[in-house]
Amino acid sequence: MTALTGFATMYRERERLSLRTRLLFTFGAVAALHVAAVVLLLFGSVGGAQPLALGLVVTAYVAGIKHSYDWDHIAAIDNSTRKFVAQHKDPVSVGFAFSLGHSSVVILAGVLVVAGATLIGQFMEDGTTGNKVLGLIGSGVSGLFLLTMGLFNGSAFVRATQAYRKVQAGGDVRPEDLEAKGLVARLLAKPLSKVERPRNIYVIGFLFGLGFDTATTIGLLVLTTTASLAGVSPLALMALPLAFTAAMTLCDSANGVAMMKMYKTAIHNPQRKLGFNAVITGISAASALFISVITLGGFINAAFGLKDPLTTWLGEIDLGDAGLILVGLFVLVWAVSAWRGRKVRNGS
Repeated sequence: MTALTGFATMYRERERLSLRTRLLFTFGAVAALHVAAVVLLLFGSVGGAQPLALGLVVTAYVAGIKHSYDWDHIAAIDNSTRKFVAQHKDPVSVGFAFSLGHSSVVILAGVLVVAGATLIGQFMEDGTTGNKVLGLIGSGVSGLFLLTMGLFNGSAFVRATQAYRKVQAGGDVRPEDLEAKGLVARLLAKPLSKVERPRNIYVIGFLFGLGFDTATTIGLLVLTTTASLAGVSPLALMALPLAFTAAMTLCDSANGVAMMKMYKTAIHNPQRKLGFNAVITGISAASALFISVITLGGFINAAFGLKDPLTTWLGEIDLGDAGLILVGLFVLVWAVSAWRGRKVRNGS
């Protein structure tokens, strides 16, 4: 009990720290994951160079980078960040918390693989009860979470659009005019009340990762299994999921911090950034709703064994690297906004 109290106290104290200090904590943790992966690889390769282990770790690291750009990752992190910023918080660790939760599943599965547990194979194999149950939990939670966030930020998008029209007509706008309000916001207030701080996103990320249905996750575990059979040492094997986690937390943390700065610029400077705020909020909400429809369609199809063309099609959609499109959209909007702002300042 004393340990739990101390842990809770540490978190409360952390929230009183400056933004720069919390950023150092977040990226310090990311750096620690990188160091841990390197240490495991080095100690696991003592006695035999095991060049195979190095190649596998590099492959796992690249897989972590790729997985961080899945559309559902970006949509979940961006929409959660938008919610926290609208509540006047500095959510520096949203991306890190989500990514760590998501990759905790991979690390746990990797430990079981290294330990020789055959149970994990039942969860990875299509058609098995374990695979189906975990897949339904992962897709159900992710679909509902993204739907909720999409609707909440959709309400904020409507408010931002109304505020933009008000300014165009010569009126004044305050930051609170951009907050999500109305029937939708009130209906979603209770479900979202449990997501009060960035660390709550860890649980969301963990539940997202329960479905062993992404090619990247399955590929990593198959890679670990194959390396185990090839005689790679257990320590070097554990470097694989850790390298995957290090890469994914780095990219997701950077994404979360970038979106925090973007939303803060838009929300806390409403007079000059109204159009920018409306556009990025609209993109975030639309992306979350888009992914939620696909995910929930696949969930319904799998849960009830449907054969209809619509849910079957939704369940088979593979967005692949589509998350990069979403990142590109945000970068483009940010660049256009910065260019226009510079043009206005120069009086041209």
